Amino acid sequence: MNYTIRGENIEVTAAIRDYVEKKINKLERYFDTPPTSDVHVNLSVYNDAQTIEVTIPMTNLLLRAEEEHADLYAAIDLVVDKLERQIRKHKTKVNRKFRQEGSPKYIFAELEREKREQEEESDEIEIVRTKRFNLKPMDSEEAILQMDMLGHNFFVFTNAESGDTNVVYRRKDGRYGLIEPHR
Repeated sequence: MNYTIRGENIEVTAAIRDYVEKKINKLERYFDTPPTSDVHVNLSVYNDAQTIEVTIPMTNLLLRAEEEHADLYAAIDLVVDKLERQIRKHKTKVNRKFRQEGSPKYIFAELEREKREQEEESDEIEIVRTKRFNLKPMDSEEAILQMDMLGHNFFVFTNAESGDTNVVYRRKDGRYGLIEPHR
């Protein structure tokens, strides 16, 4: 595997690089032949949180995981665990198809057919639910309270001061964001 390891607000030392490569290389045991794909790793530090994102594009499979922890090495271990679960889930799905059809030739033909269908379907956008509601004029603090009461991650409202439609949302760091139209 070819590694691309980037760091944001952190210097990627040789020790960190070796640890990441050693841990991710353990995933090779799940494959008959070692994958030759690229491994994209983003390490970032914001406040006291260490975040690692790993993306491994492969034929018929995209492995991607993100983990955040106070300790970078613990975050690396957690992200590798997530990737292992994804691989096992994918292999279970393939093995189930193998048992159903009985022959590897049919499995790969079926996987290719499904992949082509999914690619064709992904071009079409399907709206599965529509909601309609009145936008009540309020300030952003009241909108955040409404969002929290509903248990949602975002809330659309009419800004009482400007009359514009705004959106408040909960960020990954637990704080709040506000989206306003640009004038």
